[in-house]
Amino acid sequence: MAERETCTYSALLNPTPLADDRPLQLDDRTYHRHADEYLDSVAHHLEELGDEIELEGFDVLFANGVITLKLGSKGTFVLNKQPPNKQIWLSSPISGPMRFDLIEDNGRTQWIYHRGNVKLTELLNKELTQLLDRDVDVESNMDD
Repeated sequence: MAERETCTYSALLNPTPLADDRPLQLDDRTYHRHADEYLDSVAHHLEELGDEIELEGFDVLFANGVITLKLGSKGTFVLNKQPPNKQIWLSSPISGPMRFDLIEDNGRTQWIYHRGNVKLTELLNKELTQLLDRDVDVESNMDD
């Protein structure tokens, strides 16, 4: 297996400005639709990942807009909706807490952390790949 680079927050900073990095102005219904679709898809891919790997303590819990991904001794990720702010929040054992806003970039919606234009899906993929020592893609043909 090829040697993996260590995932750090600075490695994910996107120096290229996005076409429009302002958060979308969403009504409550639209926010919930986008957030629910994203979290449903991520939870589904994480459950499939759990079926493919052998890791003591691996567990995915998804309820009420909160995904808790337990990786045993490697740590715990929590993704949750924050309706008052219309954001998705992430707590990661590697990068810590981050808040993601929904933007549209070149016709595609993305959950972005504005301090560095870090994309939520890319961050999850890199950190899980590092922790699990295997390629992880929580996206697999889904739009953020």
